[in-house]
Amino acid sequence: MMSKLLLLCFLFFLSCSHLLLSSSFSFSNSTKICPHGQALALLQFKQSFSIDNSSSWECDEYGGTTSYPKTEYWKEGSDCCSWDGLAIWNHPFQLNNFSLISPEISHLSNLVSLDLSWNDGAKFSPHGFDSLVQNLTKLQKLHLGGISISSVFPNSLLNRSSLISLHLSGCGLHGRFPDNDIHLPKLELLNLWGNSNLNGNFPRFSENNSLIDLDLSSTNFSGELPASLGNLKSLQTLDLSCCQFSGSIPASLENFTQITSLSLDVNHFSGKIQNVFDNLRNLILLSLSWNNFSGQIPPSIGNLTNLYGLDFSHNQLEGAIPSSVHSNSMLPNIQILYLSHNNISGMFSWNLGNDTLYRLDLSYNSISGFEMQPWKSIHILDLHSNLLQGPLPTSSNSTFFFSVSHNKLSGEISPLICKASSMGVLDLSHNNFGGMLPHCLGNFSKDISVLNLRRNQFHGTIPQTFLKGNSIKTLDFNGNQLEGLVPRSLIICKELEVLNLGNNKINDTFPHWLGALPKLQVLVLRSNHFHGQIGFSKIKSPFMSLRIIDLAHNDFEGDLPEIYLRSLKATMNIDEGNMTRKYMGDDNYQDSMMVTIKGSEIEFVKILNTFTTIDFSSNKFQGVIPECIGNLNSLRGLNLSHNYLTGYIPLSFKILKMLESLDLSSNKLSGRIPQELTILTFLEVLNLSQNHLIGFIPQGNQFQTFGNDSYYGNLGLCGFPLSKRCTTDEIPYPSQEIEAKFESGFDWKITLMGYGCGLVIGLSLGCLIFLSGKPEWLVWIIDKNIHKKIVRNKRSTRGRGARIS
Repeated sequence: MMSKLLLLCFLFFLSCSHLLLSSSFSFSNSTKICPHGQALALLQFKQSFSIDNSSSWECDEYGGTTSYPKTEYWKEGSDCCSWDGLAIWNHPFQLNNFSLISPEISHLSNLVSLDLSWNDGAKFSPHGFDSLVQNLTKLQKLHLGGISISSVFPNSLLNRSSLISLHLSGCGLHGRFPDNDIHLPKLELLNLWGNSNLNGNFPRFSENNSLIDLDLSSTNFSGELPASLGNLKSLQTLDLSCCQFSGSIPASLENFTQITSLSLDVNHFSGKIQNVFDNLRNLILLSLSWNNFSGQIPPSIGNLTNLYGLDFSHNQLEGAIPSSVHSNSMLPNIQILYLSHNNISGMFSWNLGNDTLYRLDLSYNSISGFEMQPWKSIHILDLHSNLLQGPLPTSSNSTFFFSVSHNKLSGEISPLICKASSMGVLDLSHNNFGGMLPHCLGNFSKDISVLNLRRNQFHGTIPQTFLKGNSIKTLDFNGNQLEGLVPRSLIICKELEVLNLGNNKINDTFPHWLGALPKLQVLVLRSNHFHGQIGFSKIKSPFMSLRIIDLAHNDFEGDLPEIYLRSLKATMNIDEGNMTRKYMGDDNYQDSMMVTIKGSEIEFVKILNTFTTIDFSSNKFQGVIPECIGNLNSLRGLNLSHNYLTGYIPLSFKILKMLESLDLSSNKLSGRIPQELTILTFLEVLNLSQNHLIGFIPQGNQFQTFGNDSYYGNLGLCGFPLSKRCTTDEIPYPSQEIEAKFESGFDWKITLMGYGCGLVIGLSLGCLIFLSGKPEWLVWIIDKNIHKKIVRNKRSTRGRGARIS
């Protein structure tokens, strides 16, 4: 980015100094006098945009130049060839920082070079672009990258024999590109990148062409590549990535003897990759990824001695690497090699780029053996998801990323691995490694951020020492046979975000001191031998960043840890609308974990930064469920099953409006299911089975989707979806919490309040009667009511006597 800014400032400086460096133009402007009509057109054009004095701060900051509004010195009566900010060389024209492009610019009929590209928000006035194309007939260079044109591609542009460079990337061009032959003998550059609504077939160029750079990437061009593609013999750069092209690569590609960069990735090409690379000796970059190519890698790849980057990933290539490409001179300058997501098999012993190879990705193949080469500069080595067997390949000391996960490697981990002092990510997960872990694993690299040893057969203890000031973000030892205590030295891992010790044999109490780690987001201790009460914390606000906690299948006991539940700020009030949703990790490595839903373990291969869950299942917790859980209103999953919890389902659960999974099964909960839970419209999984719940099952919203298994084992429940019908059609009782409040004495307060009010009113009426002496209106009302009751009683008595007789 800095280099681009400096380059921009350098070009701007050249413009300010009235210089233009171009091999295409050699005519001097020392004697040029600006025509009066052209000057007036420029002055009118000046009025169509406003000046932003801060727009060139990068030049001041990084380029060492002092910027100022160049158009300030554009004045009528002076020679426009000497105006600041305008380079005149047979009328090349370039301006920066404006919004609406005035039609007046089309009056510059002698203009040969116009570059308005990448002025943010700039656009043509209605029909302005059409006028420009019609009137500027002498244009040799037209660069409008990023300018809003929103037009079809004008046919007349393809008739301008003077055109040398046409750059219309990201302009909003749409419709179909002309199908007629292109006769532009001087055209060297055609760039239509980023016009996603521009469609058509591959342009037809005549044999008499000078095209050097063709970029149709990120457009909607489609169809097969024609054999006439070979006519572009001067081509150095061809980018057709992210289009809709299909078919096979034409054999005429071998005519590209001058080409240095060829990008056909993200299309629908198929068939075998033609063995056409013998003559492409100047090729530096070759990318055919994300297509449907099949067959083997062509042997002629071995002749590309200048190749810097090769990407054949995400295809259907198969078989072993051809033996003809195993020579010592194979790709001596290669730095980037991507062959992932294919079906390449056999032994990989490709001797390439010993001094240059920087990134090698062979993941997601069927490679059974790997011979490590003496790569001196290898930075990223990704071999995961293959069929590798045998001991762990030794990584280079320069390696930063090393992954062999999801293979069949075995044996012990040699302490020699700790010599890789530049290691940042070490992923040995999902293999058959065994033995004890080298003690140096915790402190061999100050740059280590990920150490993943999940799903192996390691035993012994976790490394006890970690470097002070380390960069560790992820420690994943899940699924081994590790034992002992949780290392207290983890307290110095201030960058730790994920600690996964699940499915081991660790015998310890709850590591409350981990609550002091400021960035800890994921804590998994499931399926170990943790025991005792979780108790209280001396830390004022423990686990402030924790949003995923899994303590399932241990021997914790006592009440649920209310003090910790109140501190989980990362599960409260998450505003997903104003945060960037992303996965934990980076481009090279992403964290994963197992989540138990309805008794089944589901692997989350990526963890969203908005995902939150609590799993305290299969322990010995007792007592009531704390009301404070309702404060965790961004919680997605809650599993308290298989404990000894009693009391009611808290009414505060109605606040958990993001909840997707709730499992309270196999406890001793009683009372009714709160009707208020029906407002949890995100709830997909509900399990309340094997409790002592009674009464009506709430109806409405998500509760209409739950089956019998959600309520099995609660003999007192009735209503849909159970076959047991309720005995009355009454509205379900109020929640038990409201009833409990009355039972605890709250109804006596209301009674006493009513009694007091009645007493005051009664005394007041008594005083009124006493002072006024029997008010007639009150006596009349009382006498009338007494008379009605006497008459009603007499009729009732006569009626009963008649029925008896």
